[in-house]
Amino acid sequence: MFQEFKDFIVKGNAFDLAVGVIIGGVFGAVVNSLVGDVLIPPIGLLLGGVDFSNMFLTLKEGATAGPYASLEAAKAAGAVTLNIGLFINTIVNLIIVGFVLFALVRAVNAARKPVPAPPAPPPPTPEDVVLLHEIRDALKSR
Repeated sequence: MFQEFKDFIVKGNAFDLAVGVIIGGVFGAVVNSLVGDVLIPPIGLLLGGVDFSNMFLTLKEGATAGPYASLEAAKAAGAVTLNIGLFINTIVNLIIVGFVLFALVRAVNAARKPVPAPPAPPPPTPEDVVLLHEIRDALKSR
């Protein structure tokens, strides 16, 4: 059983999957930071100072009555909220990750596409066909 497990772990597929999961997690963190820290603040500023991380609707007030200054305050009070800003951040993340994955898959597919081999030269004409052509040409010249 240990040998089977060792063979499974050493296989390229399991190792490649592990590397892909780790890189995917790090890539997700980078995209989250790009969206939350770089893209969303200027977009919010252009929209009149909207802070997307605190954009929410209170569906049911918590232990203390609203209005709540921030999403954290609403959650601390136990309010039920509809987190629109976080949803917008997630949609922007999806678009960025989707575009990067599209570009990556497109590049890999282009690299995998085989280069067409030059066409093979036509095979030489068989001797009997050459002889028949000579006979035909001789008969035409008479």
